[in-house]
Amino acid sequence: MASKKDYYEVLGVKKDASSDEIKKAFRRLARKHHPDAGGSEERFKEINEAYEVLSDEEKRSQYDQYGQYFAGGVPPGAGGAGGAWPGAAGGPGAGFTYTNVDLGDLGDLFGEFFSGGGARGATSAKQPRRGRDLTYEIMLSFDEALRGVSTKVEVQRAEKCPTCKGTGARPGTSPATCPTCGGTGRTSQGQGMFAFSRECPRCGGTGQIIENPCAICRGAGRVVKLKPVTVNVPAGATDGGKLRFKGKGEPGEAGGPPGDLYVVTHIKPHPYYAREGANVVMELPVSVSEAALGTEITIPTPDGQRVKLKVPAGTQDGQVVKLSSKGAPRLNKKGKGDLKVRLKVVVPKKLSNEQKELLQKLASTQSEDLRAHIA
Repeated sequence: MASKKDYYEVLGVKKDASSDEIKKAFRRLARKHHPDAGGSEERFKEINEAYEVLSDEEKRSQYDQYGQYFAGGVPPGAGGAGGAWPGAAGGPGAGFTYTNVDLGDLGDLFGEFFSGGGARGATSAKQPRRGRDLTYEIMLSFDEALRGVSTKVEVQRAEKCPTCKGTGARPGTSPATCPTCGGTGRTSQGQGMFAFSRECPRCGGTGQIIENPCAICRGAGRVVKLKPVTVNVPAGATDGGKLRFKGKGEPGEAGGPPGDLYVVTHIKPHPYYAREGANVVMELPVSVSEAALGTEITIPTPDGQRVKLKVPAGTQDGQVVKLSSKGAPRLNKKGKGDLKVRLKVVVPKKLSNEQKELLQKLASTQSEDLRAHIA
């Protein structure tokens, strides 16, 4: 006899687990591994088998006593080779039944997999379906991202075939009801309440077969077209940001709503500005004398204004001076970020004789030891 997994391990509970803990574990695993939810049929049977035993006090007691012998349906002293535990109909390892499962508990559990009377009463295949979401990438200039822009993009998306009006059938003909599923788009496997509902292999879940396909769409009912869509990019768009335009994706099917269009924005580099979210950073060169003595410099801001920037005396290379609310608009929010000016002290590569003399004179008067901290 092949070895079976421990039922407690199957449900992921301890051996002293309460009935409520066992039920919760079963419900969680059943939702996850049900075949109609993309799970394994073998794993689903294993979970049900474990729950059928551990949810019944008498069977659980026998299982705790006999272990794997019980799992095979023949506990020692239970009637010999042909015996079986009470109510097992051959034991869960041989012709397993679900007679002890709480049907009321399972009714809501599998409501999402079955409609009406379970897999035996599958719904019609012609259910409204939401259209697919689409993603499109656009390149913006620095100013366009800053101020916002309205632009048209050519989006490639599937639309209803104009020749067959979306039926997929050649004009003058109609789709036929699938004889395999009777138009439901689903077929059933197994028997009773736990029959598994599957997508019909013949019609692919549509409930219809196209005997005379449309020559344009080849039976798909849809054709791919380039569709111009106007998108309004708000002020403050960021590099790599994603904007959502509701209902601008592919049309839905059977009356379903359209999908959404997601536009990913990319920003071209600027000669001297860089974005950090709503903040704008620029690098401003200053001379050694300007950094040492301090000065005032007129600079442009991202919105086209010109403002005076005060460079403090004793400025160090890389020091940042912030101009509040002079950056980019905050995306979908009020206000602006800051303009951060990073000062770069530029040391001249060539000096005139007069400049050399002045610097030598300055050096002779400096008493500060810049390297006093170095041993």
